[in-house]
Amino acid sequence: MEQAILNKARTWLNSNIDAEAKEQINTWINEKQEEELTEAFYKDLEFGTGGLRGIMGTGSNRMNKYTVGMATQGLANYLKKTYPAESISVAIAHDCRNNSRFFAETTAAIFSANGIKVFFFEALRPTPELSFAVRELGCKSGVVLTASHNPKEYNGYKAYWNDGAQLVPPHDKNVIAEVGKIRSIDEVNFEKNERLIQIIGREMDEKYLNKVASLSVSPDAIKAQHDLKIVFTPIHGTGITLVPEALKQIGFTNVHVVEEQSEPNGNFPTVVYPNPEEAEALSIALDKARELDADLLMGTDPDSDRVGIAVKNQAGEWELLNGNQTGSLLIYYLLEAWKQKNKLNGNQYIVKTIVTTDLIDRIAEGYNVESYDTLTGFKWIASIIREFEGKKEFIAGGEESYGYLIGDFVRDKDAIASCALIAELAAFAKNNGKTVYDMLLEMYQRFGFYQEKLISVKKEGKKGAEEIQRMMANLRSNPPQQIAGSRLVKIIDYQEGVSLDLSSGKEEKLSFPKSNVLQYFTEDGSKISARPSGTEPKIKFYISVNTSLNNTAAFEQKQKELEQKIAQIVEDMQLS
Repeated sequence: MEQAILNKARTWLNSNIDAEAKEQINTWINEKQEEELTEAFYKDLEFGTGGLRGIMGTGSNRMNKYTVGMATQGLANYLKKTYPAESISVAIAHDCRNNSRFFAETTAAIFSANGIKVFFFEALRPTPELSFAVRELGCKSGVVLTASHNPKEYNGYKAYWNDGAQLVPPHDKNVIAEVGKIRSIDEVNFEKNERLIQIIGREMDEKYLNKVASLSVSPDAIKAQHDLKIVFTPIHGTGITLVPEALKQIGFTNVHVVEEQSEPNGNFPTVVYPNPEEAEALSIALDKARELDADLLMGTDPDSDRVGIAVKNQAGEWELLNGNQTGSLLIYYLLEAWKQKNKLNGNQYIVKTIVTTDLIDRIAEGYNVESYDTLTGFKWIASIIREFEGKKEFIAGGEESYGYLIGDFVRDKDAIASCALIAELAAFAKNNGKTVYDMLLEMYQRFGFYQEKLISVKKEGKKGAEEIQRMMANLRSNPPQQIAGSRLVKIIDYQEGVSLDLSSGKEEKLSFPKSNVLQYFTEDGSKISARPSGTEPKIKFYISVNTSLNNTAAFEQKQKELEQKIAQIVEDMQLS
């Protein structure tokens, strides 16, 4: 066994951890279970694009009372250093996952033990409401215990700053540095101070829901189409707490919740993965939508920051839309509705991430609205909002991984508000004699037909992480001359901070923070991005191709052509 790993395991054994954890570590050592010990201790969990996240279990590389404790103690220490002369408060929420409540209570106890006031949600709540509560209550920070859409074995810890956004530099690195200074679990103060913990709940729900309702742009369409038939599934998560109520509050009267998935349950018994990006997760809801002949299906992930939707296509068959399609449709609807209400005055903007469809940029251009790109992760979208606060008006933002934000009272992706506005979009379409799918084709016809595909290559554990590093190194050192018959014309390397024009050899510096992302651009407008995930043991490849769509009758043929181009890109880059 590696000595460094053994040393770390023994440090844990010599600290004040519980008997069960000690027994597990001793078993691994005594029975020479090298792989299990290595995976548990070869590194410490770190803040990535989604904060702290990992498989639950014993060890420094696992989600447990002690890793949560050290993260919280580090964050508490950093808060006290940052605000030495001010009173400090934090908000804490959790989702439906196994141990989420326990981890949340542990977090609350440690903050209170360090003299920090805690606003603690009475029961599970969506992540966007936590973001809202941080700002509403004037907190310096916030934490939500969730692993978002990961499998049931995972849990996580998302940390927020005083603007309701997840940690960005320098705060993220500084918190990690503070956590790193904690040499022993015994340095974590677990002694709860009840007097500093205040329970919150319904009053915050009402304030948040009122803000969601204020986002409505087309109340007349909702009034006319109030009985739009909507099927909703929370996939055993927190969406059940607020989505049906949000839809009711803005005027929808015909919402059908999928009963089999309505009860919060960290084992997610009816799905393989509680992820609305996966068709399987929405299969029960699709059956209900067919049975009811519904107009719209929506499903949220466990902490309700992502939403997947399905609509009927021109043949009347149900079709799942991907995150790029839904995000583009939302932006298209909002800009069109704002234009019709004479609300666009040249001071508005939208934001998307660099791996999200460029169709959104084309739509924004069409309405003379500024569009900004950020790195992957909603914390970067929030940082743009913070930069322009009081100067420009944020309409909406989104990323291809099914996360969208409308309005700026939340500073993270918000599936509650997204569900409300997607339903309004459907009502707007129906009120104009169209379906959502009609609007999708109309959008393609006006601004270009973009098609995307995400390929995730799973590489688990220490060896997997090393293999991902080698893959990225090879992509940087050996770029192809052409992809799918089209010449490579530009490479953007966000780690090196440069954009290289291959035709002229001209190199430009990027204004983005450094990130391990590489993008290839071809002469025919295709874009291929490679990015190791910050929250999962995967490397992700984002493929985007496009063409014109002069009339909707040509849609199927054009779609086939784009699918063939994507297949060729996959083959050329050996991604299959």
